[in-house]
Amino acid sequence: MLDAEDVRRIALSFPRTVEKQRWGHPTFDVAGRMFVTVPDDQTSFAVKCPRFERAELIAAEPEKFWVPPHEAGSSWVRARLDALEDEDELRDILLDSWRQAAPDGLEHE
Repeated sequence: MLDAEDVRRIALSFPRTVEKQRWGHPTFDVAGRMFVTVPDDQTSFAVKCPRFERAELIAAEPEKFWVPPHEAGSSWVRARLDALEDEDELRDILLDSWRQAAPDGLEHE
């Protein structure tokens, strides 16, 4: 089963990613922009997601993705670690969020 350590290991494998503590839990930044956070209970993680795509994503897989009421106005979505198929799916989700936050061209460094 995937856990918060898997999120940490994969996130830190991306170029120029650093871990920071915010709100009392780990967050991961690229070039000073946050792209993933692991909330207190560490059973899920939050990633950047354009709001217009978020509703479709949640509707397609509500057992996997959701948005807490206090984050409804943001461009973030949460994913349940125990609902992911495997490490490749986790990596794909994290990489998509990283790409949204990273400066152009950084992926090819």
